[in-house]
Amino acid sequence: MSERKKLLEIKNLKQYFNEGKPNEVKAVDNVSFDIYKGEVMGLVGESGCGKSTTGRTIIRLYDATGGEVLYDGVNVHGNKSKKELKQFNRKMQMIFQDPYASLNPRLKIADVIAEGIDIHGLAKSKQERMEKVYELLETVGLNKEHANRYPHEFSGGQRQRIGIARALAVQPEFIIADEPISALDVSIQAQVVNLMKKLQHEKGLTYLFIAHDLSMVKYISDRIGVMYFGKIVELAPADELYRNPLHPYTQSLLSAIPAPDPISERTRKRKTYDPATHNYQDNEPVEFREVTPGHFVLCSETEFKQYQAQSKQ
Repeated sequence: MSERKKLLEIKNLKQYFNEGKPNEVKAVDNVSFDIYKGEVMGLVGESGCGKSTTGRTIIRLYDATGGEVLYDGVNVHGNKSKKELKQFNRKMQMIFQDPYASLNPRLKIADVIAEGIDIHGLAKSKQERMEKVYELLETVGLNKEHANRYPHEFSGGQRQRIGIARALAVQPEFIIADEPISALDVSIQAQVVNLMKKLQHEKGLTYLFIAHDLSMVKYISDRIGVMYFGKIVELAPADELYRNPLHPYTQSLLSAIPAPDPISERTRKRKTYDPATHNYQDNEPVEFREVTPGHFVLCSETEFKQYQAQSKQ
């Protein structure tokens, strides 16, 4: 793993809305992390913490207020020609949260999936275009008869599969999955996540998997970043984060995951996070520090020493 290639580098990324005004919102505030080729990076946090805005800024649905997004060493938010933007859009795709709103209800499924194929000229004939559509439908667990139907004829889980097929149509390297299972029934969520894991291994994909369901994120992710009010407060390998959560906010999120045993669930104590407990001083700047190899926490120097001592126990 020491030879892993950085596919994406996010450096001091900022996304402010109503910048400079009294109602300014720092949705993404000085966020930095890397994503390595072939891995699944999970990004979790409660609603409104900025995780979806981070994903949308990375893929240029929003122009960044500040910072850099480097894809293969090239700044995504620099001035780009139409040709360069087109090439970038083929490499990076997005699966959206709402499978109902993300599909054009007026288009047949074949045209929904083939939109990227048409834009990038990936089919030389109508026959090749349809063959690619049929192949993509089968890849996501549907069949070619579905190609002539409309989105309203499908269930939520099927629509999300169609959304995945659409993202795969241009053969991307990197996919941002923005809460791809939150609008689905629990019984369907595991099917969609298993499909994404299968496709990752078969096609060598890299994912940024955004969600608020920590148990599902642990299942699919190699590393997990925890966001709180626009900042990443902790980042670690998935198993390490669950085994040894250091930041109080991460601890509160993990304590909220329901246990499968109803008896222990009734007696289990949950932790609540109070930001005031940090009480950062002016002479103790808050930085993103590496407590143990690969385990980073947003903390002051005093907290850093406490976390190091805690990790050695």
